[in-house]
This record gives sequence, structure tokens and C-alpha cells, in this order.
Amino acid sequence: MPAWGHDGLLDPAEIECMAAFLQLDPPEAPARSLAEIRQSWELVVPVSERPTAPAHARDWENFFAVILRDPGKVAILDGTTKEEVARIDVGVSAHIVRTSSTGRYLYAVGRNGAVTMIDLWAATPQAVARVQGCYDARSVEGSKLAGWEDRYVIEGCYWPPQYVVFDGLTLEPLARNDVPLTTIDGEVLREVRTAAIVASPFEPVWLLAFKESGYVGFVDYAQDGFPLVTQLPAARFLHDGGWDHARRWFLVAANASDRIMVVDAQERTIDAEIVTGDTPHPGRGANWEDPVYGWVNATTHIGEGKLTVYGADPIGRPEHAWQIVREIALPAAGGLFLKTHPSSPWVLMDMPLASDASDARQICAYAKASGVLDRCFTPSAAGPAVHFEFDRAGAELWVSVWAQDGEIVVYDAVTLEERARIGPLDTPTGKFNVHNSTHDVY
Repeated sequence: MPAWGHDGLLDPAEIECMAAFLQLDPPEAPARSLAEIRQSWELVVPVSERPTAPAHARDWENFFAVILRDPGKVAILDGTTKEEVARIDVGVSAHIVRTSSTGRYLYAVGRNGAVTMIDLWAATPQAVARVQGCYDARSVEGSKLAGWEDRYVIEGCYWPPQYVVFDGLTLEPLARNDVPLTTIDGEVLREVRTAAIVASPFEPVWLLAFKESGYVGFVDYAQDGFPLVTQLPAARFLHDGGWDHARRWFLVAANASDRIMVVDAQERTIDAEIVTGDTPHPGRGANWEDPVYGWVNATTHIGEGKLTVYGADPIGRPEHAWQIVREIALPAAGGLFLKTHPSSPWVLMDMPLASDASDARQICAYAKASGVLDRCFTPSAAGPAVHFEFDRAGAELWVSVWAQDGEIVVYDAVTLEERARIGPLDTPTGKFNVHNSTHDVY
């Protein structure tokens, strides 16, 4: 922060006024009713006017949805040709993109709570519906159980403390439900944010990570009103997470509690907690078969330079399940994402929040076969390297260079030799391959 007075940016009267302003009680944050949400709903292309088969010859299941964070857009890139086929407004500081159960539709959520539905079968991919369920949000997910495909979409809010359910083909708002404000310790809060959301493969429910309260909630989309039917006490400050390789256990980081919580989605139980290190941030995590310990999962950390690997096969290798089996030192803290693919011998890790700019530009490759850190390298000097995605076949690895004049660097997924650069792109961050996102390949 600058020296406001010393540098002449504010005079003494302005400094006094600013100091008085900062001591005022903040205004009450507004609620957002279902009626207000309905007013925001825009059906751009009715279902009856959409194509019944892909209206282009591209391999749409190998499309990448690339978040351009600062301009609030999603670029649709053809993973085969590397061409940009569409660029779509999706709201302020777009956060994530999820696919419908079929992969045809994308649901993008911005940090202003705007949800945009994109049809990949259109001649040029386009937004077909928009709605704003929250004032601030980071998570969205569709219904995926057999028989319920693409029927509903849920958005979890950062503010207000609520979740909203929409029609899965039109985004028509259907229900708005409050999130309980009592923590696992019995404290009553004024704010509980919804972080990660995943759709259960066992029953028509979504699992919601309630950040401040420390509960994992189950929302039943087969019941009228989409009620919260179960709350499992886990750990406070739940954030991001994903499935194990069998898609039964939801592995969610309680990052301010320094642990990964293991949730059995089939039995609705908390099976374990793994104390991994300082502020774990796995994204959706990474699954691979370790030559010694069988199926494992892992996380990197914001607060320390460490990859923590833990057993994740309680049926096949129960002796290692939910136990730390490897810890690998990394060059720096600040890790946000790691990723692998069955066709690649590597687990890739970033560190874009590292305090040193040169570290933030690095990515590291862990060798699955040997269990060692093989190499670290810098994709670009232009900005931090962040987030990984593989193409549909697992033959290519894509990495974002997070800068206003950024780009995506494409590597061979086996040799790690550079294949291409796509850009310039304005602040590219997360990238989501349609096939991999639809089938939870990570």
C-alpha cells in the first residue's frame, strides 16, 4: 500500500475523511430472493430451436473451455486444430466451467453469481441461457444420475448463504434454499459459503462443501423443493475437492484446517481425515496407480512446497487407505492445481501463488513409476503458470500462462516436449476438456 500522505496522493483532509469512512459499520449485505433471480433469467435460445445433432463437423468432445478471467469470458478452443471457435461473455471473473452429463452443454459461473449455459452443438458454440442466482459464487453442477441426466443445475452461493436450483436445459429458476449457519462446533455465523459441489453417482443428490460451517451437505434433487437432507460434520473451512478413482469417495480440502476430508458418498459417512500440510489446495485432485501403494490421490499446498500422496483404495489396498504414503518436496509454496491422465506417466503441479515470481512461473513433473520429482521447468517468462488439462486422448498437456498477454503452452503428455503455443489470450486460467470433465478424468 502506498504512503498516501507522504507521496501526495491524499491531502490531510482527505486522509481524515478516509479514516472516518473506514471506521463506519459496513452496510447489511443484500439478500437475493427467488423473484429477483427469476428477473435475471434470460432464455436466449429455446430448446425447440436448438439442433438435435451437432451442427458442425468438429470433435466437440475434444473442445476446451478456457477461462479468460479478467475480461469475464470463456474461449472455446478446438483441441484437435488448436483454433478458437467461439468467445462467450460469462460474467465477472469467471471461476469454473462444468459440463452437463452428456457433455453437450457447459455451465460457466462467474464470481458475480452469473451462470451461463453454452451449447456446443450449435454451428458456433453459443450461450443459450443466462441467470444470476447469487451475488458471489464459485460452484455449479448438473444432475448426472442415470434417468436424471441434464434435468437440473445447482449453484452454490458465496453470498447470500443459499443454493439455487435451475432447470438443466433452460436455467429457469426452480428453488432457492438457505444454507444452515451453525458450525460443527455449535457457533452460529452470519455467513456460510458453498464451495465445491459434486454429483453423486449412487443416488439423485449433490454433495455441497459448506466452507465456514464445516459440513458436507447432501441436497436431494428427486424431492420437491430440492431439500438439504443430510449434513455430515467434517472440518471447518472446506473448499475444493474431487472424486477418488472409483468415484465413491469425495476428497475435499479443509484448507485452513490443513487436512483432506474423506466422504463416502454411498454410505453418507466421513471415513477419514488426512492432515497433509499447510493449506492444501488440490483443485479436483489427481488419481493414479502407484507401483507400491496401489491407487492413490494427492494434493499440493498453498502454504508450503510439498506434494502429499495418500492411499485411496480402501477396498483393494485397505492397509494404505487414507494414509500418507509419500511426501515430495517442491521448489516453492503457492500450489493451486495438480493433474494427471491415465495415458501420461506424469503428475503435473503448479505454484502460481509462490512469493518469488520465478517460482510462480514454474511447473513440476512427478514420475508416477518411480515416485520422485523428475523435473521443474518454466513455460513462459510472461506470467505465472497455472492449471493443467489434457486433451481427450491424453496425448497433450495444456498449461495456462496467466497474464494479460498470456497464452496456453501445449506439451507432449509423455515426453513433455513443447508442441504448440496458443495465443495471445487475456489472462487464461482454468481449462476444461469436455470429455475429461464429463467423465471425471483427473
